[in-house]
Amino acid sequence: MARFAHVCVWLFVAAPAAAQQPLERLFYYVDDERSYTSLVKHIDQITVLAPQVYTVDSLGTVWGSLDRRVLDLARRRGVKVMPLVVNEGFDGPSLRRLLADTAARARAVGTLVDLCRGNGYWGIQFDIENLSLEDRDRFTAWYAQAASALHAAGCKISIAVVHRPSEEPGPLAYHRFLFENWRDGYDLAALAKAGDFVSLMSYSQHTRRTPPGPQAGLPWMRDVVDYFLKFVPPEKLSLGIPLWGEHWFTRYDTTIPERARSWSETVTWTWGNGLAERNGSRLSWDSTQAVTWGYYENGGTFEWLFLEDARSFRAKLAVAREKRLRGFSAWVLGPEDEGIWNVLSGR
Repeated sequence: MARFAHVCVWLFVAAPAAAQQPLERLFYYVDDERSYTSLVKHIDQITVLAPQVYTVDSLGTVWGSLDRRVLDLARRRGVKVMPLVVNEGFDGPSLRRLLADTAARARAVGTLVDLCRGNGYWGIQFDIENLSLEDRDRFTAWYAQAASALHAAGCKISIAVVHRPSEEPGPLAYHRFLFENWRDGYDLAALAKAGDFVSLMSYSQHTRRTPPGPQAGLPWMRDVVDYFLKFVPPEKLSLGIPLWGEHWFTRYDTTIPERARSWSETVTWTWGNGLAERNGSRLSWDSTQAVTWGYYENGGTFEWLFLEDARSFRAKLAVAREKRLRGFSAWVLGPEDEGIWNVLSGR
């Protein structure tokens, strides 16, 4: 308060806008040496650890186990553990049999509750894929049943959902296939309402079945996020960020008459750079797509690299902040550019 000429003047300073909550950092984990080494090294920069360890079959039988060292490490460092349950082989017919069997669905839910409570997990994430649009309602009912049971047991529940950039299937027959078998089976609004959050698989824009391209080009990723935000509140949406690269090449294949096809394999940041170096390829940065890429000639045939690095990670992180999302879900610990951890440290 300031006083001048016997008049009291209150000095008001506009309150700063509420600071954005720190992004929740969910990292997926698989049971291999690279993933374990990365986890041990960077555990203190992880909020939620999501190990892919449990599988459910058509009878509702759930099996799998988590490395006790991983669980103990997470507990000591205060990291929440949310294991994944996946449908066996992402097999569509098997999943259909499961969803049509109410006893099998109940059996699976009961086991997941026991696993969560018995191991002290923070929660369970559903990673159920190759879901037909014809099973949309049955899947929603099963997820809601699981959510109710897990919440009653004091556990959280989330779901990983395949990317989708629009309401329409898309221009190609390939897009129709994705729509019918991988996208439209998810009732986004209902799943968001029943569970605690949705991990958006905003990656695999290009795969071994497509022409070469980025795992998650920035314009495409923005379209996917904007579509999901029509149904999922931002505080319940976690942005999927890829940490691996892809190497496209010509694969010899005796199962087809042509004996060869375009194919791709996943590569680490280190190995992708090594392929470029040994073949004399100069990697370039595409600022529009936010990806590092390159190509080279191998016996007269071109091979392509699209690699995720610290720059692409930073660009995707900016999308999560801009859209004020809950956080991000990064697949997967192990192949990443070591520089992403500097990005998360603010360096």
